[in-house]
Amino acid sequence: MSVLDAPVTAAAPAAPTTGLTPVFVRLKLTLLRNGLRQSSGRKAAYIASLVFTLLLAAGQVLGLVLLRGNAQAGTVVVLLTAVVALGWAVLPLFFPSGDDTLDPTRLVMLPLRPEPLVRALLVSSMIGIGPLFTLCLAVGSVLALAHGPAGVLFAVVAVPLTLLLCVALSRAVATANVRLLNSRKGRDLAVLSGLVIAVGIQFVNFGAQRLGESGGLSTLEPAANVARWLPGASAIAAVDAASDGAYGVAVLQLLITVAALVALVWLWQRGLVKLMTAPDGSTLAAAEPTRKESGRTGLSALLPEGRTATVVHRSLLYIVRDPKTKAAWVTALAIGAIVPLINALQGTGSIYFACFAAGMLGMQMYNQFGQDTSAFWMVALTISSTRDAYVELRARALALLLITLPYTVVVCVATAALLGSWQALPGVLGISFALLGAMLAIGAVASALFPYSIPQEGAFKNVAPGQGGLAWISILGGMLAAPVLAGPVIALTVWLHIADRQDVLWLVIPAGAVFGALIGWAGLRIAAPRTANRLPEILTAVSKG
Repeated sequence: MSVLDAPVTAAAPAAPTTGLTPVFVRLKLTLLRNGLRQSSGRKAAYIASLVFTLLLAAGQVLGLVLLRGNAQAGTVVVLLTAVVALGWAVLPLFFPSGDDTLDPTRLVMLPLRPEPLVRALLVSSMIGIGPLFTLCLAVGSVLALAHGPAGVLFAVVAVPLTLLLCVALSRAVATANVRLLNSRKGRDLAVLSGLVIAVGIQFVNFGAQRLGESGGLSTLEPAANVARWLPGASAIAAVDAASDGAYGVAVLQLLITVAALVALVWLWQRGLVKLMTAPDGSTLAAAEPTRKESGRTGLSALLPEGRTATVVHRSLLYIVRDPKTKAAWVTALAIGAIVPLINALQGTGSIYFACFAAGMLGMQMYNQFGQDTSAFWMVALTISSTRDAYVELRARALALLLITLPYTVVVCVATAALLGSWQALPGVLGISFALLGAMLAIGAVASALFPYSIPQEGAFKNVAPGQGGLAWISILGGMLAAPVLAGPVIALTVWLHIADRQDVLWLVIPAGAVFGALIGWAGLRIAAPRTANRLPEILTAVSKG
């Protein structure tokens, strides 16, 4: 029985919990401060992320304020708030977030009662970049909608309610999925949820395209009328109703948010008690006899014996067996196909959208050593020279190419078939090959210079505390730099189209393949000495989780 259910006796007095909330707040601030103290690079990355978020939030608030007085302001604000609330529910499960104060599995052995624990976690969860962005959204929303004393009064209540609801929703969903995502089978099933999210994002994208074609915001009113009565947006909608004099509707919409917040906190508390007292059924089954591996199989068996074959085999096993690596790959494969193919089916896309597939899969080259976690020390022991580091990185890139190259060709050909743009297919393939080579090069260098840990014990964490900004800066920087590196092939394709020389457009295929191979080789050569020289730093960074 867990300490949550243990009776209070004279021999084991209960720990005081009246000051639990300040303790958790100080703990989160201390973890954040200590994470930033580890290196100037992480501090710079975090500050850059904070500045970017503040600039985005400021632009968002300004845009919402400019909507004030617009007939469609309520429609836009309500839908925007609903989308952000939905993001709070699903994004923490699949994107870098959280810290050790928000992981309930770390608190099982502490003498804590559920009610003060939930309060402490709720308050500490509101410290961070995400809550700050949501607060700015809520403030900008009420500034756009509030008119008159009644509107201002409801706005004062709606802002904290919206923030509390978003944070409580995020924590309740995360807590409910900890057991599921911590089990191997559960984490494999969670990959399907990632696909649902990816498809949902694309539906939002296509909806935005339809909105642009319709030429007005009035087409969003039916969706906004539904969202007004959903907890994620009902508090903001109450401000709009109160400003229009519909006080009964405003009170009802505000009560919906209050009721949803109470229900979420209750479900969260119940989930915490169950998580910290009930045994994990996935660990109770008797272990089945393990099957002894017969050696290298599949594509890796075709490679000659040596380090290259071993690394390729290991990388392919990560994709098949490691839940977080598998989730990243399945999501990349799904989104890489959804964007060009769905656009092609609607007849609104371009064949060059197929280049998105190469970009999504090229991102898998980033943080190559982080996926090894603390086991990277075994790899580090085998790297004693620049040559060893180069062969290691080359083999990892080769494993990635075994999947990405045929996949990219299939997506490009399928998109061309749906659009009937066979004449432009060579240009798309050439640019895709160049982009893939550029992302391999940048990913190899980023893996050596900006490694970060992928925690294995946290079901909804993909980056160790203090490294989130570093991860985002590394990935976003690479996504922006890859088209620049592939610029010559892109420029060649554009020039052939402008000069109306489609008859020789097929030359872009070998040009893109050769250029991609050369730029990838150059990236591996640049990354190899840095990897060999920075092994202690890399090992420290990837072992943080």
